[in-house]
Amino acid sequence: MPKLREVRADYDRETIVVYQAYAPAIAEPALRAQRFVPPFSFGRMTWIKPSFLWLMHRSNWNHKAGQERTLAVRIRRAAWDKALSLAVLTSPEPGAFRSPDEWTRAFAGAKVHVQWDPERTLRGAALPCYSIQVGISRHLIREYVEDWIVAIEDYTPLARKLHQQIQAGHAEKASRFLPKERPYLVDPAVGRRLLIEA
Repeated sequence: MPKLREVRADYDRETIVVYQAYAPAIAEPALRAQRFVPPFSFGRMTWIKPSFLWLMHRSNWNHKAGQERTLAVRIRRAAWDKALSLAVLTSPEPGAFRSPDEWTRAFAGAKVHVQWDPERTLRGAALPCYSIQVGISRHLIREYVEDWIVAIEDYTPLARKLHQQIQAGHAEKASRFLPKERPYLVDPAVGRRLLIEA
């Protein structure tokens, strides 16, 4: 059984996969360039998520306007670890901050935000554990695009295939094709700050 809050991801020795959903106007140039290029915005926060099913819930299996394409963005693990080390929770959770004022000061200067949302099943039901979302601010976006990304892959066909199987009542069969996500170890000091369970 997954822990209440832990990072679960598809990763290897050097890289980790995070997911983003975009309109074709952003996704197609990114796939060609293997990095994000305009009209991708470098002036606002971009959110990356290591949970494929959470993104499927958020994008309604790519049926939401502006989220018609799923990109699997493989980034360097060192970059992911750096993002978590710079992150501040999006709310003053008990146990992470001594006071609301301490959180307010930390959040105001944060280059990375972290939010926990209920993990999802194949059918979109909320699970009793959480999935991490990491927001990369405009102060780090160029570094994310130019230095962190190793490869970008189009997972839209996979999303369509899985959704069709679920709609046809074959969720168990569909589950076999899901990306293999497993617990990802985080530095204990970072984990305590972000409420990640050891």
